[in-house]
Amino acid sequence: MPEGITFQNNKALENRPTIFVTNDDGVEAKGLHSLIEAVKHLGEIIVVAPEDAQSGMSQAITVKYPLWIRKIKTDDNVTIYACNGTPADCVKIGISQVLKKQPDMVVAGINHGSNSATSVLYSGTMGAALEGCINEIPSIGFSFLNYEADANFQTPIENARKIASAILKESLPLGTCLNVNIPDVPPHAIKGIRICRQSMGFWHKEFEQRTDPRGRNYYWMTGEFLNAEPEANDTDEWALENNYVSVVPIQIDMTAYQTLPGLKKIDFESAYKFQQT
Repeated sequence: MPEGITFQNNKALENRPTIFVTNDDGVEAKGLHSLIEAVKHLGEIIVVAPEDAQSGMSQAITVKYPLWIRKIKTDDNVTIYACNGTPADCVKIGISQVLKKQPDMVVAGINHGSNSATSVLYSGTMGAALEGCINEIPSIGFSFLNYEADANFQTPIENARKIASAILKESLPLGTCLNVNIPDVPPHAIKGIRICRQSMGFWHKEFEQRTDPRGRNYYWMTGEFLNAEPEANDTDEWALENNYVSVVPIQIDMTAYQTLPGLKKIDFESAYKFQQT
């Protein structure tokens, strides 16, 4: 092959975007490998994912013991590492120690189960996306409304591919990432991709009391989500119930700006002195 053509091909490879992939269900999870399948055409894929499931870790980081990374494999443009830390740890150590430069995008998931509404507060998937966001990298967390380990991921793969491609092209505002949830229906049943807000709600009956063989009580987390605004048609819960892919912009600035004027009117010193009398 002529030297000029070889040089152009190598240069093109060097200029390809770098996509960082992680999850919270562990490095062997089908959802992770489905996300790799969805984005591997976009550029060079670097994966750093937890060795074991880390669901519900939110943005927790490891401070009590050292972290390890081991390379699992390199195949074409995909390199996969396992880490003994949390999803946020994986993003931190991936950016700091694995990558030679800042990635062009961070994608997390595809989570086995929903991260809509207030579940976003507990989600390790979204914790990873927020960690990318803090580092000023366009970041997306993907979740699929199916908890089965061997679920059919065709629908989330197709929609993750569309959304990741669009954001890689258009980017996102600094301080903002996306929380994407995908209904568990065949691809032809998806009505579209809907930009919406986070639904308000809460978890009810979160723990079930059980008894072990020695007669001791223990508690198993179960619970059910109660939508506090079932009639609202602009929320992620409504979108998912109506077979839309929900896309909610999430920001790292958690300041409740509408509350600032009222709080500034409170005389905290006087209130404290009043309580002491």
